Amino acid sequence: MSQSNTRVGQIRVLAGEDLTGKAGYLVKMTHDGGVAEVQLPGDVAHYARYVVVEEAEDGALCTVAPLHGDRNVRLVLKGTCNPGDVIVLAAIDGTEDGKVQSLPATADVYFGIGIAEEAGVDGQLVLVRPTGMGLITVT
Repeated sequence: MSQSNTRVGQIRVLAGEDLTGKAGYLVKMTHDGGVAEVQLPGDVAHYARYVVVEEAEDGALCTVAPLHGDRNVRLVLKGTCNPGDVIVLAAIDGTEDGKVQSLPATADVYFGIGIAEEAGVDGQLVLVRPTGMGLITVT
Protein backbone atom coordinates (compact mmCIF):
# COMPACT_ATOMS: atom_id res chain seq x y z
CA MET A 1 0.00 0.00 0.00
CA SER A 2 1.24 3.48 -0.81
CA GLN A 3 0.51 6.50 1.36
CA SER A 4 0.91 10.13 0.48
CA ASN A 5 0.97 13.37 2.45
CA THR A 6 2.60 11.79 5.51
CA ARG A 7 5.64 12.88 7.52
CA VAL A 8 8.41 11.04 9.35
CA GLY A 9 10.18 12.47 12.39
CA GLN A 10 9.90 16.00 13.71
CA ILE A 11 6.96 18.20 12.77
CA ARG A 12 6.20 21.91 12.89
CA VAL A 13 2.94 22.71 14.63
CA LEU A 14 1.35 25.67 16.39
CA ALA A 15 2.08 26.16 20.07
CA GLY A 16 -1.30 26.28 21.84
CA GLU A 17 0.33 28.09 24.76
CA ASP A 18 3.68 29.71 25.52
CA LEU A 19 6.33 26.99 25.13
CA THR A 20 9.39 29.22 25.48
CA GLY A 21 11.89 27.59 27.83
CA LYS A 22 10.18 24.21 27.35
CA ALA A 23 12.67 22.27 25.18
CA GLY A 24 12.71 18.69 26.48
CA TYR A 25 9.20 18.94 27.93
CA LEU A 26 6.40 16.64 26.79
CA VAL A 27 3.32 18.03 25.05
CA LYS A 28 0.06 16.59 23.81
CA MET A 29 -1.53 17.07 20.40
CA THR A 30 -4.80 18.97 20.51
CA HIS A 31 -6.61 21.54 18.37
CA ASP A 32 -8.18 24.96 18.32
CA GLY A 33 -11.21 25.02 16.04
CA GLY A 34 -9.87 22.03 14.11
CA VAL A 35 -6.37 23.49 13.67
CA ALA A 36 -3.66 21.25 15.17
CA GLU A 37 -1.64 22.59 18.07
CA VAL A 38 0.37 21.23 21.01
CA GLN A 39 0.00 22.04 24.69
CA LEU A 40 1.53 20.96 27.96
CA PRO A 41 -0.38 18.12 29.62
CA GLY A 42 -3.05 19.14 32.13
CA ASP A 43 -3.18 15.75 33.85
CA VAL A 44 -0.70 12.94 34.61
CA ALA A 45 -2.85 10.62 32.49
CA HIS A 46 -2.77 12.76 29.32
CA TYR A 47 -1.22 11.17 26.24
CA ALA A 48 1.74 13.54 25.92
CA ARG A 49 3.46 11.77 23.01
CA TYR A 50 5.62 14.62 21.65
CA VAL A 51 8.77 16.29 22.99
CA VAL A 52 9.44 19.99 22.36
CA VAL A 53 12.56 20.39 20.21
CA GLU A 54 12.21 24.03 19.16
CA GLU A 55 10.35 26.35 21.53
CA ALA A 56 7.78 28.97 20.51
CA GLU A 57 5.43 31.55 21.93
CA ASP A 58 1.68 30.93 22.00
CA GLY A 59 0.32 30.87 18.44
CA ALA A 60 3.73 30.53 16.76
CA LEU A 61 5.15 27.44 15.07
CA CYS A 62 7.26 25.13 17.23
CA THR A 63 9.03 21.87 16.41
CA VAL A 64 8.11 18.66 18.22
CA ALA A 65 9.33 15.10 17.86
CA PRO A 66 7.01 12.13 18.35
CA LEU A 67 8.10 9.50 20.87
CA HIS A 68 9.28 6.27 19.20
CA GLY A 69 10.76 3.17 20.79
CA ASP A 70 13.44 2.94 18.10
CA ARG A 71 15.31 5.93 19.56
CA ASN A 72 15.82 7.32 23.02
CA VAL A 73 15.02 10.92 23.92
CA ARG A 74 16.13 13.43 26.53
CA LEU A 75 13.34 14.71 28.77
CA VAL A 76 13.36 17.21 31.63
CA LEU A 77 13.32 15.28 34.92
CA LYS A 78 11.59 16.24 38.16
CA GLY A 79 13.29 14.57 41.14
CA THR A 80 15.72 11.71 40.60
CA CYS A 81 15.77 8.42 38.73
CA ASN A 82 17.95 5.37 38.13
CA PRO A 83 18.45 3.20 35.06
CA GLY A 84 15.48 0.86 34.68
CA ASP A 85 13.00 3.14 36.47
CA VAL A 86 9.58 3.49 34.85
CA ILE A 87 9.20 7.11 33.76
CA VAL A 88 5.81 8.87 33.85
CA LEU A 89 4.49 12.40 33.57
CA ALA A 90 5.34 14.52 36.61
CA ALA A 91 2.59 15.90 38.83
CA ILE A 92 0.67 18.71 37.16
CA ASP A 93 0.96 21.88 39.23
CA GLY A 94 1.38 24.74 36.77
CA THR A 95 5.19 24.76 36.99
CA GLU A 96 6.23 21.12 36.42
CA ASP A 97 3.73 20.39 33.61
CA GLY A 98 5.44 18.46 30.82
CA LYS A 99 8.32 17.19 32.98
CA VAL A 100 8.78 13.50 33.79
CA GLN A 101 9.53 11.58 36.99
CA SER A 102 10.07 8.04 38.23
CA LEU A 103 6.80 6.22 38.85
CA PRO A 104 5.73 7.42 42.32
CA ALA A 105 3.95 5.45 45.03
CA THR A 106 1.17 8.08 45.10
CA ALA A 107 -2.18 6.58 44.04
CA ASP A 108 -3.25 7.88 40.62
CA VAL A 109 -3.37 6.89 36.95
CA TYR A 110 -0.17 7.93 35.16
CA PHE A 111 0.78 8.02 31.49
CA GLY A 112 3.82 5.73 31.19
CA ILE A 113 6.46 7.27 28.95
CA GLY A 114 9.26 4.71 29.04
CA ILE A 115 12.31 3.43 30.89
CA ALA A 116 15.21 5.55 32.22
CA GLU A 117 18.50 4.58 30.58
CA GLU A 118 20.68 6.57 32.98
CA ALA A 119 20.66 7.98 36.49
CA GLY A 120 19.21 11.48 36.65
CA VAL A 121 18.83 14.45 38.97
CA ASP A 122 16.24 17.21 39.19
CA GLY A 123 16.19 19.45 36.11
CA GLN A 124 18.44 17.18 34.04
CA LEU A 125 17.64 16.19 30.47
CA VAL A 126 17.57 12.48 31.31
CA LEU A 127 17.89 9.73 28.70
CA VAL A 128 14.62 7.79 28.34
CA ARG A 129 13.62 4.93 26.01
CA PRO A 130 9.94 5.42 25.05
CA THR A 131 7.96 2.19 25.36
CA GLY A 132 4.34 3.13 24.75
CA MET A 133 3.28 1.35 27.93
CA GLY A 134 0.13 3.47 28.22
CA LEU A 135 -1.70 4.20 31.44
CA ILE A 136 -0.36 2.83 34.73
CA THR A 137 -2.60 2.64 37.80
CA VAL A 138 -0.96 3.03 41.20
CA THR A 139 -3.19 2.03 44.09
